[in-house]
Amino acid sequence: MKRIAFALGIIAATCSPALAHLDPGQHGSFAAGFSHPLFGADHILAMVAVGLWASMLGGRAMWLVPAAFVTTMAVGFAAALMALPLPFVEPVILASVIVTGLLAATALRVRVGAGMAMVGFFAFFHGHAHGGELGAAGALSFGVGFAIATALLHAAGIGLGVWLGKSTGAASGHIIKRLAGAATALAGVWLAIGA
Repeated sequence: MKRIAFALGIIAATCSPALAHLDPGQHGSFAAGFSHPLFGADHILAMVAVGLWASMLGGRAMWLVPAAFVTTMAVGFAAALMALPLPFVEPVILASVIVTGLLAATALRVRVGAGMAMVGFFAFFHGHAHGGELGAAGALSFGVGFAIATALLHAAGIGLGVWLGKSTGAASGHIIKRLAGAATALAGVWLAIGA
C-alpha cells in the first residue's frame, strides 16, 4: 500500500497541467473525439457508472443499456451539429453522474427498455455537449472517436461489475458495486458544487 501511495505521489508531483480535452482543430479530429470522454471526470464517472449499473441489471441489459447510451449520444451530437439549441446541457451532464451513481448505489432493478430510456435521456445531453465542442474537427471522425471511447468506458464499468461479482463472491461484490455507485454519486455532487 505504501508503494502505491509513493508511486501516486511521484506521478502527481511530476505531472504538468493539461487541457481537459484536445483542441480538435490542432490535434486531429479522431484523437480529439477519442480523448474527449477520457479527460473529463464527469464523462468518465457517468460512463463507467452506466456500465456498472448495466452489469448489475445483467442479461440483455448488460449490452443494450450501454448501446442505448452510445446511440442516443450520437443523436444528441447530430442535434448540436445542426445547431439545435438544448438548454441546461452542463447541469444535466453533472446530474447524470449523480443519477447513474445512485442507480448503481441502490441497485435499482428496472426493465431493459426503462433502463435504456433512463440512460438515453442523459446520453442526448452528453452527445450535444460533444457536438457543441467540435470546433474545426471533422464531424465523422470526431464522432467515431468519442463513441469508441464512450463504449470502452462502458465496457470498463461492465468488466468491473462482472469481475467484482466473480472475484469477491456474489454478496461482497454486490456491496462493493453499490459502494462504487455511491462514491460516483458523491463525486458528482462534488463536481456540481465546484462547477
